[in-house]
Amino acid sequence: MDIQAPSGTTSDTRRFRIAFIVAFSFALLLWVFHFVGYISEYDFSQFGIYPRRVVGLVGVLGAPFIHASVSHLFANTPPIIVIGTMLLYGYPQASKVFLPVVYLGSGVAVWLFAREAYHIGASGLAFGMLFFVFTIGVLRWERRTIAISLLVFFLYGGMISGVIPGAQEISFESHLSGALIGILLAFLLRHRDPESPRKQYNWEHEETESDDYDWPDRE
Repeated sequence: MDIQAPSGTTSDTRRFRIAFIVAFSFALLLWVFHFVGYISEYDFSQFGIYPRRVVGLVGVLGAPFIHASVSHLFANTPPIIVIGTMLLYGYPQASKVFLPVVYLGSGVAVWLFAREAYHIGASGLAFGMLFFVFTIGVLRWERRTIAISLLVFFLYGGMISGVIPGAQEISFESHLSGALIGILLAFLLRHRDPESPRKQYNWEHEETESDDYDWPDRE
């Protein structure tokens, strides 16, 4: 069965490409920052979030760029690229509000409620995006949003266990705060983007044309 390509196919592809470039560029920036720290042998962890200390507030902005090791950064890179692309592609208007709020909000939540230690890494942002994309897809219940949610859940659903306390060196507080903010914002921003256009089949046009045809009267 033939499918008639919607008029917005070109712009849709372009939007996906831009979403990927933005997500990839942010992930690349994380690697550049880590490489600078490695070359200079400078310990950037002191610019992480240290709860309830004024000096620790600088980490609200800086912590996502700081990673303890290559393996730590490598664990965050794929979800940031994949989920970030899906987020920017599927919800371009909502993402303009979501990204700055989850970036700052998860950091502030860690500063207020987390254990007294330096909290670093972009995990809070990754968890926020994961829970936002999955939740908003369920709430909107459209073909495209459901597909995006299922893809993200299939690839990174295993991350969900990270919101409960585990290894001492892992900041589950960052994961949990990002997840909760992601769910909340999914409810608040679920109507910010218009519904995706539905694909039309050739037979639908044929039915429309037959309905409009003036059949001759029978005597």
